[in-house]
Amino acid sequence: MSEIDFQLGGDPAKRRIVVAMSGGVDSSVVAALAARTGAEVVGVTLQLYDHGEAVGRAGSCCAGRDIRDARAVCDRLGIAHYVFDHESSFRAQVVDRFADEYLAGRTPIPCVQCNTGPKFTDLLGLARELGADCLATGHYVRRVEGSAGPELHRGADPARDQSYFLFATTSAQLDYLRFPLGGLPKARVREIAAEIGLPVAAKPDSQDICFVPDRDYAGLVRKLRPEADTAGDIVDLAGHALGTHRGLIRFTVGQRRGLEIGGTPEPLYVVRLEPESKRVVVGPRRALAVDAARLTDLNWIGGDHSGPLTAKVRSMAKPTPARLVGDRVVFDEPEYGVAPGQAAVLYAGDRVLGGGWIAETKAALAAA
Repeated sequence: MSEIDFQLGGDPAKRRIVVAMSGGVDSSVVAALAARTGAEVVGVTLQLYDHGEAVGRAGSCCAGRDIRDARAVCDRLGIAHYVFDHESSFRAQVVDRFADEYLAGRTPIPCVQCNTGPKFTDLLGLARELGADCLATGHYVRRVEGSAGPELHRGADPARDQSYFLFATTSAQLDYLRFPLGGLPKARVREIAAEIGLPVAAKPDSQDICFVPDRDYAGLVRKLRPEADTAGDIVDLAGHALGTHRGLIRFTVGQRRGLEIGGTPEPLYVVRLEPESKRVVVGPRRALAVDAARLTDLNWIGGDHSGPLTAKVRSMAKPTPARLVGDRVVFDEPEYGVAPGQAAVLYAGDRVLGGGWIAETKAALAAA
């Protein structure tokens, strides 16, 4: 573990590192790596949303079980651990926005909202109040010192890279943040946890949105916004009715399953959602092709970069060559499954240049 450098400088014994701890193996290993530097380490857990308690099952990242796991790790390492209740902030910034985005026919990405809200903004404030020299997290991204200051880069393990979710990180935040796992594969992280004897070494990774561990997104939105169950028509690109649906919250752009429309000459996909008319518009796959997307709230951390760039419109999508023209990202080749509410993240090689929220898309000519 000696290859991990928290880039603090000076005498480690005079430094303080705050570690954001979720109770999982990643943040637990970060705490262990921080403790090995000789700095004073403080583990901090935000209690955000205890969905496990609400539905009678454990396993969500904010459940009581995870807080207990984080505390057990800190006890094992001999470091302090604090829990702060930020449920109201999380509800307003993440959960309510998640429901409202679905209601508006957009595709929300709550993990970005969480990182730019409770996880970074709130935790950064707490870390500074605790007099920390930095805030360390278990994200699989790399912080690289460039000629003009710290840069955000993809994680070395492409299967674990989380840079898409951190595009809204500001330069000031990046200056204070540390991501010690960014250069490690997940298998090595688990090995470190086992070598140290951490109680979470074999704990499974969270696979779902933390506050919807059963993946019933429609059920959660319906609970928060009862009006979301309004029925409407399913229509083709010309506006001809093909069937009915039981609520827009059951659909996202690019979806094929669940339409329950038979007898069509080719498979149909959700092309767009129209919340005003409650219509689900469907068409063939070619109708999903998009030339460009207009972005809002663009966050740029790439300096005066003017060279080639690539864009990702989904966390698991491959980066595709693109250009940034004003507030639009223009794709060199048509991109599929691009939906309002998603983020478009821009890269130069492995470096994150920034990104923004997709407000609207422009269909490719082939889709006309």
